[in-house]
Amino acid sequence: MKQRLTQGLLLLTGLSIFLLFNISTTYADDGIIVFSGRSDKFIKPVIKVFTEQTGIKVTLHNAKSTALINKLRFEAQHTKADLFISNDAGNLQIGSELDLFQPIPDKVIAVIPENYRAADKTWVGLSARARVLVVNKNATDISFVNSVFDLANPKLKNRLGITNNTNESYIAGTTVYMLATDRDTTKSWLQGIKANVGSDVFNKHSKIVKAVAKGKKDVGLVNHYYIYRYLAENPDAPIKIILPDQQKGQMGVAWNVAGIAISKHTKKKEAAIKFVTFLLSEQGQALFAKVNREYPTRPDIATAPEVPAADSFKVANIPMYELGKQRNATIDLIEEVGMP
Repeated sequence: MKQRLTQGLLLLTGLSIFLLFNISTTYADDGIIVFSGRSDKFIKPVIKVFTEQTGIKVTLHNAKSTALINKLRFEAQHTKADLFISNDAGNLQIGSELDLFQPIPDKVIAVIPENYRAADKTWVGLSARARVLVVNKNATDISFVNSVFDLANPKLKNRLGITNNTNESYIAGTTVYMLATDRDTTKSWLQGIKANVGSDVFNKHSKIVKAVAKGKKDVGLVNHYYIYRYLAENPDAPIKIILPDQQKGQMGVAWNVAGIAISKHTKKKEAAIKFVTFLLSEQGQALFAKVNREYPTRPDIATAPEVPAADSFKVANIPMYELGKQRNATIDLIEEVGMP
C-alpha cells in the first residue's frame, strides 16, 4: 500500500536525491523548523505575529510539497522538521498514510470542521481556496460558460488558460470533478480542454489572470484569490469572476485547503502545538483572510470583504482527505489523457 502511495511523488533515486539534498539543510538551533510547500508571502505575515507574541522563532524551509514529503520520508527519525505545511490537502493526506505525522490534540483542532482535516487528526486545514473562472468582460460568445465542464467546449479553442499538469491545485480540482461525477466524464472533460489549449499552458495562476485581463485569453481556471490580488493592483482590469457549477443539479465549486501537520519525529512538540494553535486561533485565521484573501477553515471567521462569503455559494461535497486517497487515480487519468 505504501509503495503505491509514492506514485506521483519523486522517486528517491537520481535526480530526486539531488533535489532532496539541495533543499536547505542548515537548521536553526532555536525555535521551530517548518518544511513549507507554500510561498513565503502566504505564511510569513502570520508567522511574524506568532513570533512577536510568543518569542518562538519559526524557520521556513521551502520547496515543492511533493519534494518535502520525500525529504521527510528519506530523513525519517533524523529529520529536523517540526512541522510540514502544504498548499494542498492531497500531499497532507499522503504524508499521513506514509506515517510521517502525529495526531494533533483534539482541543486544538476541534474548531475546524471534520471535512477539513484528516480522519486520524494528523493534519488540519488552515485556509481554503475555490477553483473559479476568470473571464474577460469584453470577450464575446462566452455566456454559455457556467460550469468547469463548459471549458471543454470547442468554442473555447485557443481562448482558454489553464496551468500545467503538475500544478497541485490542478490535480486536486480534477480529483474533485472525478469524485463529484465519474471517471469517464472527467476523462472527456480533460480531452476537451486539452484540445482547446494544445501545449499553451501556464506555470502560474497569476499569469493566467494577467493573460485574461490583457485579452490574450478569454477565460481561465484559477484559484479565487489570484483574481482579487490582481484587481487590488489593477482595479480597472476588464475581468470578472464566475463561481462555476452553481445551478440545480450541478456539483458546486471545487475546494481545496492548505494545511499543517506535526512531524512524527519532532523534538519540539510543545512549541509545534503552540504554532498550530495560533494558526487556528481567531487571530491567525483572520490574518489568512485579510492578507491572502483565502477562506478561513474556521466557520466563525469572516472572509475578506471583497471575497464572496463561503456560505453564499455551493461547494462540491468532497472531504479534503479524499484529495490524497484519490491522488494516484487522478494522476493516472491525467497521464492517460496526456495533459500538457
